[in-house]
Amino acid sequence: MCMVIFAPIFAICAFATCGGYYGRVQVKVDCADRRDSNRSINIGFSYPFRLEEVHFKAPLCESKRDEVLFLEGDFSSATRFFLTVGVFAFLYSLLATVVYVFYQNKYLRNNRGPLVDFLVTLVFSFMWLVSSCCWAKALSDIKSATNPTEILLLISACRAPENRCTATQEPRWSRLNSSVVFGFVNVALWVGNIWFVFKETGWYKTGRRYPTRSASGKRSSEMRQRLYSESSF
Repeated sequence: MCMVIFAPIFAICAFATCGGYYGRVQVKVDCADRRDSNRSINIGFSYPFRLEEVHFKAPLCESKRDEVLFLEGDFSSATRFFLTVGVFAFLYSLLATVVYVFYQNKYLRNNRGPLVDFLVTLVFSFMWLVSSCCWAKALSDIKSATNPTEILLLISACRAPENRCTATQEPRWSRLNSSVVFGFVNVALWVGNIWFVFKETGWYKTGRRYPTRSASGKRSSEMRQRLYSESSF
């Protein structure tokens, strides 16, 4: 029941906080020997974080033209993998909720429902673990690639000691940090649900059946031995 209630909620939280993100970095270049000083450069990036396609123009202090620079890294694979797992987990958990509530008898018939649910729960537990780890690593790399200090190193004018370059705005990471947390919450939720789903399968019921019979058999044999010993006296 815990799975039915919380799985759709945390799945939504995971992919909603990841998808649709937009971040912006702003740096300022002040050329020492140029009239066009204190120039602000705005660099925006968003989901799915193909940073190598994000370009911006920076002034060349020794001339009147600009240079075109690109950020580094393509993190779309890890991001889309995480988002896809979240969407499919949400859809399956909704389907499972409908089945648990309205089709409980059909779910338990022939033990097919619990077995399918158990296998799917194993798959989603593994997928959540892998996708959350990949997304956490990708987010760490995104933060490094969009670090204003790293961006200033890309600008030729900022490598000259006579010019002054500063970062005036950094991205806000609270939303993406929350998506990583929600990802691992989903891992704990799905892994914890494995035991409860396994209890509904025939494997668990079969394993519980034999110890009960053996215990009753031992009690009956002890009773026969006791009656035999009393009758012999």
